[in-house]
Amino acid sequence: MKQQAFDRREHIYKNDAFVELVKDAIRFFNGTPVHILPPLESFLGTGVYALYYTGSNPLYKKYAELNRLSYDYPIYVGKAVPKGWRQARSSDNVLNQSRELIGRLREHSRSISLGADLLLEDFMCRFVIFEDEGSDMISTIEAALIKLNKPLWNTAVDGFGNHDPGSGRYEQAKSDWDVVHEGRRWANKCNGKHAEKSTVISKINSHLKSLG
Repeated sequence: MKQQAFDRREHIYKNDAFVELVKDAIRFFNGTPVHILPPLESFLGTGVYALYYTGSNPLYKKYAELNRLSYDYPIYVGKAVPKGWRQARSSDNVLNQSRELIGRLREHSRSISLGADLLLEDFMCRFVIFEDEGSDMISTIEAALIKLNKPLWNTAVDGFGNHDPGSGRYEQAKSDWDVVHEGRRWANKCNGKHAEKSTVISKINSHLKSLG
């Protein structure tokens, strides 16, 4: 078969309906109730979530000021996908419900509780649960929220959402988040060369100047 000449335009997918769907999901997300971190009640489901800072740590004073009247500036956005998602991309239907979302929020709560100069009561959260075929939208909506809000712990400071790499894999460097908020025991085992605390704080200050 003769190969056709390459035309890039023939490979570009555009659909205004998809753009509107993402915008609608973000509008819904921003209108969901805000809860303490972690929420008091357990629940089933996977989805997308955001954390908001309202405390008195001088480093994050800007976030506390911006979120004083309404929760519009997340410090972190994340996702919780269905079990087996990476392998099979199976939707999180009624017969395959899990507690991945509440589990992720609880995991973040433990990290914050362990982190130096952070208080768990200074954080709030909101989230959206995606079910059935909607669960295929999770990564898309997470990416859209990060692009829109540029949360500090997603962009300027890495590592908040990291997990223990496990035995034999501690040659990597401690994350920026763990440099500033030391306390997670597994992070202290990482023996790679990490950034200086002053460097990370400088990145935080530069990022916060761009908010609001």
